[in-house]
Amino acid sequence: MKKFNVTVNGNSYEVEIEEVKGAAVPAASVPKAAPAAPVVSAPKAAPAAPAAVPAGGTTIAAPMPGKITKVIAAVGQAVNAGDVVLILEAMKMQNEITAPAAGTVKAVNVEVGKSVKAGEAMVVLG
Repeated sequence: MKKFNVTVNGNSYEVEIEEVKGAAVPAASVPKAAPAAPVVSAPKAAPAAPAAVPAGGTTIAAPMPGKITKVIAAVGQAVNAGDVVLILEAMKMQNEITAPAAGTVKAVNVEVGKSVKAGEAMVVLG
């Protein structure tokens, strides 16, 4: 047995590997792939700029990456702290995104089916 220290994603592990003596294992032949043709993509349209946060406004940011499955709040709608404003699907779970404070919805920067990144502004309250 041989011992090795292996670090994976910052975590260090001590592993033991048994050395097999005797019959050599033949190396598998790996077929060579033909070089891939370069992919040319059409230019992407610039994403719409999120609405500016008004003075004293509150932004509801995505807590994690995911996909918007339902938008409940509409621009101009009054919401109370704790009201559900949209549903974010992440890791096959439906997450209710709630308003952190009472206010009026000033902007909804997402739509159903859109993927969001963690920290991306989804709704602006004023």
